[in-house]
Amino acid sequence: MPGMGCAEGPADRKRQDTAWLLNRWHEGDEESLGVLMERHLLWIREFVSARLGPKLRAKAETLDFVQDALLDFLRFVPRFKVAEEVHFRALMARIIDNTLRDGYDWFAARRRDMAREQPLPPDSVLDLDRGQVDGDTPSHLVAQSERQAWIRMGIELLSAADRQAIVLRDWDELSFPEIGKQVGITEEAARKRYLRAVRRLASAVESLRKGRMKELLQDGLDVGPV
Repeated sequence: MPGMGCAEGPADRKRQDTAWLLNRWHEGDEESLGVLMERHLLWIREFVSARLGPKLRAKAETLDFVQDALLDFLRFVPRFKVAEEVHFRALMARIIDNTLRDGYDWFAARRRDMAREQPLPPDSVLDLDRGQVDGDTPSHLVAQSERQAWIRMGIELLSAADRQAIVLRDWDELSFPEIGKQVGITEEAARKRYLRAVRRLASAVESLRKGRMKELLQDGLDVGPV
């Protein structure tokens, strides 16, 4: 047929975009995750370089550390989709910022534990643009699974101190005296930190569920070096 093998159809043009790759990843195509990272590698490098101070900027291993953190996030966070590439990069920017500021190792380990011990329905996908959950989960499981998915995504957007307070109190079920002892503050300070973290988490979840993901991610993400 004339032109066969030369024309590129809509499906071919879409094959490498972020939304398509995320969908393939959710369907079990492991290679799509690597292609997704490769697609954004240059942007990741530029963002990391802009965020680092002069001493860290010279360390090549920092980029590897950040890439590993992003891969860990994508593997163990609740499944999500975005229609716009800029929204995906806004989310990655927050994860990179968290990684560079507080190391992220402690929380990353807890995230993996939660994903394994309390898995979400495999067909449940957060639509971050529309603030809804797509999937075929039975109705009697929807409310609880949706709540857990939004909370886990919301926690990703908090500061290190807020994440720690919520994890220690709600996941580890520590008392406020125990939390205070572990982080080096008083019982009352631990209580206040937790309550502030809960309020911020509730606000983050509300914004996510209203589809204000990009606005939420940009809020508080300053542009100065770490």
